[in-house]
Amino acid sequence: MKITDAKVLITSPGRNFVTLKIYTDEGIYGLGDATLNGRELAVASYLSEHLIPCLIGRDPFQHEDTWQYFYRGAYWRRGPVTMAALGAIDLALWDIKGKALNTPVYNLLGGKSRTGVMVYGHANGKDLEETVDEVGKYIALGYRAVRAQSGIPGIPSTYGVAKGKFHYEPAEKGLPPENIWSTEKYLLHVPKLFEALRLKFGDDVHLLHDSHHRLSPIEAARLGKSLEPYHLFWLEDAVTAELQEGFRIVRQHTTTPLALGEVFNTIWDAQTVISEQLIDYIRMAPLHAGGLTHLKKVASFAEMYHVLTGCHGATDLSPVSMAAALHFDISVNNFGIQEYMLHTKQTDEVFPHSYHFEAGFLHPGDAPGLGVDYDEKLASTFPYERAYLPVNRKLDGTMFDW
Repeated sequence: MKITDAKVLITSPGRNFVTLKIYTDEGIYGLGDATLNGRELAVASYLSEHLIPCLIGRDPFQHEDTWQYFYRGAYWRRGPVTMAALGAIDLALWDIKGKALNTPVYNLLGGKSRTGVMVYGHANGKDLEETVDEVGKYIALGYRAVRAQSGIPGIPSTYGVAKGKFHYEPAEKGLPPENIWSTEKYLLHVPKLFEALRLKFGDDVHLLHDSHHRLSPIEAARLGKSLEPYHLFWLEDAVTAELQEGFRIVRQHTTTPLALGEVFNTIWDAQTVISEQLIDYIRMAPLHAGGLTHLKKVASFAEMYHVLTGCHGATDLSPVSMAAALHFDISVNNFGIQEYMLHTKQTDEVFPHSYHFEAGFLHPGDAPGLGVDYDEKLASTFPYERAYLPVNRKLDGTMFDW
């Protein structure tokens, strides 16, 4: 079997997605997600202009060699654009192999280590009371784990809180919107939210929270310590991870579990935090980690240090990425939990898929390959629309981490 062609497909059924479709001489094609939120066309161009010409004629079964060819063979490597493009290729090759062998990808990764993949949903509200109500709705739907984000008094917009009645989607059309931030107000408000949630729902439901890289190590330590009575499943992205050693301070002061890594691209990004056991969950997604080939190595490395997986699964990843994460999740022994944000109805129609939700768990289905297809005719009715993630400023106007 040889690769004969590949093309980049761009659509926007509610938000932008970039998809790679690789064709073979035996009529089998594979799909890979190439979406990089707010930088979609950079990945599309990198694939079209630089990587796809090198794919033609290669054996799609040799995905390890192909991965090394595009990673180790490149002088300029790593980074989100490069790794998203490589991730798209890798996912498409796994999809082809599964289809050619007529088996789900998880069987190629070692088979099932569990019967289903526990997921968490996103509950948010403009204030504490509305967030509590939204958490209750997810519990009523059967979720066993819920991430809770609340509007903060005195701040006009807050990360993780949707506008109106729609699901939260941070990317907005036009130039980047500016958000306002106050760490002081945030640190005072969040413990009150989780106190209210435990009083309302008791101890059985898993509760999670995302700080979105906005705290210094000592501030994160303070928050983690203040949340200990409410035994969170995890506190996510408490500190920016450019300085991995900063997590030593957080770890010294709190027993609240820590999750990190949705912006990581390679195993080297996580070397210190994993090997020093400074985190409990590694959150790299198959797409952004350069595909399943590399993410399997991350999981094996993490397993040695009692670190579990918790793949990023926001709406900026298409159903192709979600399916790949589920095949990975159900196969690795050190799985923790999977993020699950619902796509729009239009997105699900563009990307028909075999995975499904039941009683708090996602199941990848038993279709060959990744179990996702792409409706090109329907996708063509949703043209690309440039959109950006927000930027963030403190109350005094200082540029800050979003």
